[in-house]
Amino acid sequence: MGSEDVLKSASTLASYNVLLQVMFRVLTFLLNAFTLRFVSKELIGVVNVRLMLLYSTLVFLSREAFRRACLSGEGAGRNWRQVINLLWLTFPLGCVWGVLLVCVWWWVLQAPDPDSIPHYVPAVGLFCVAALTELLAEPLWVLAHAHMFVRLKVIAESLAMIAKCLVTVVLVVSAPQWGLFIFSAAQCVYTGFLLTCYVVYFIHFLGSEEAEKKSFPVYRMTDLLPSKVDHEPLLNWKLTTLTWSFFKQSFLKQILTEGERYVMTFLNVLNFGDQGVYDIINNLGSMVARFLFLPIEESFYVFFAKVLERGRDVQHQKQEEVSMAAEVLECLLKLVLLIGLIITVFGYAYSHLALDIYGGELLSNGAGPALLRCYSCYVLLLAINGVTECFVFAAMSKEEVDRYNLVMLGLSASFLLLSYWLTWMFGGVGFILANCCNMALRITHSIVYIRQYFLQSEHRPLWGLRPHSAVLVALGVSAVITAFSESVFCCDGGWLLRLFHVAVGAVCLLTVVITVFLTETRLVQFVKTQLLPKYNKKLT
Repeated sequence: MGSEDVLKSASTLASYNVLLQVMFRVLTFLLNAFTLRFVSKELIGVVNVRLMLLYSTLVFLSREAFRRACLSGEGAGRNWRQVINLLWLTFPLGCVWGVLLVCVWWWVLQAPDPDSIPHYVPAVGLFCVAALTELLAEPLWVLAHAHMFVRLKVIAESLAMIAKCLVTVVLVVSAPQWGLFIFSAAQCVYTGFLLTCYVVYFIHFLGSEEAEKKSFPVYRMTDLLPSKVDHEPLLNWKLTTLTWSFFKQSFLKQILTEGERYVMTFLNVLNFGDQGVYDIINNLGSMVARFLFLPIEESFYVFFAKVLERGRDVQHQKQEEVSMAAEVLECLLKLVLLIGLIITVFGYAYSHLALDIYGGELLSNGAGPALLRCYSCYVLLLAINGVTECFVFAAMSKEEVDRYNLVMLGLSASFLLLSYWLTWMFGGVGFILANCCNMALRITHSIVYIRQYFLQSEHRPLWGLRPHSAVLVALGVSAVITAFSESVFCCDGGWLLRLFHVAVGAVCLLTVVITVFLTETRLVQFVKTQLLPKYNKKLT
């Protein structure tokens, strides 16, 4: 496969991955909204935090290192027989991890009350079985990924997710008394569908004309089983050593990725009900960041990386391109700042109503509205950090990136300690406050770097963090009016008063948008000429 074909396939795969993530998020969003009407928040907490943490830990620690090693540049000219043999080690390794983790989940961690949440012990075993089932597909997944089988990944994961949702909905409605068995069965169906799709595909693909055209290295299904290589070692020891290196890194990566869940699970800072509410609020709030800010960050990281020369100061670069980068950075900062401020202002007054519509009294009563209000403020910090870091990572030298990785390691460790302390003091809100502190420190680091970067030039892109005073006034007035509207009209006076509260917010939002259009003319022009054409091209 030539370089251009690889690039085209990789781009297509990346696009499908984004679509899959969007689909999974939307389906999970709708599934949670539905199941919340039939099950308790304590049950949701056990499933989404405790059991899914077991599943993700087992799968990640068993396969991540193998995936990274077998798909790395070391694989050029690889012997696929040795690679397949290496990949089959994921299953026995998963069995070892499964025994250890199941013992911890059964006997070390505090079990939920069997009267309110029955079947915990068999549910842990079933989630372990589901994880091991997914590991059986690992050799097929790596082969498909290495040869850019784009449609296979999309179809397999889509069918598996749809099957999981259907099983969950049917069992929640018809047999809600099954409790954890419902979600255990749904997870087993998901992994079973995933494995079946890959097996059926390769049964039809191997030996076909398409396989011969692609010079596929495997000819029969029996070749996918571990076997001895003639006159060669059973394993490629260079690849095995690389796998071991990645394996040691995977521990830290997993702890940093799932840090909040580990703190909740092992330190008992929240009860199962609060864990369930926090997980739902976290998924709900993160949708905005993923759908709105992530595409901006990814697109303009590529722009900054192409325009700027990494590791060189401003004076030794083309001034036209430096000027362009500074102007774009300023406009992006102002854009995400205004979007973040709008979400913060209106999120405060409409969190209660949104949660009441989404999950009913289960979410709108208790800590739910306070969590979503705090998360609205966190979204503002996420927006600013995304843009500042995308510029910083594009401009930093390799040595600076390596130093910053050490800083990130320290910040991550401090986040875990801070989250435990703040959650012990403030409950679920403490997790969001810890995230806010962590993000504020990262923003500070990026702002200092950007200021130093442009210090010897006439450009001041950080002025993008200073919106027009009229916009700030409009946002301040809107915050007061919508907060007053919520206290008067929402949310116990019926749907008519709720609609009036929504109408008040719509008028305030329209006022803010008009103010932005009249005062931030440079930003409006940037959006019209740069962002809208870019996304129109993506859509077409």
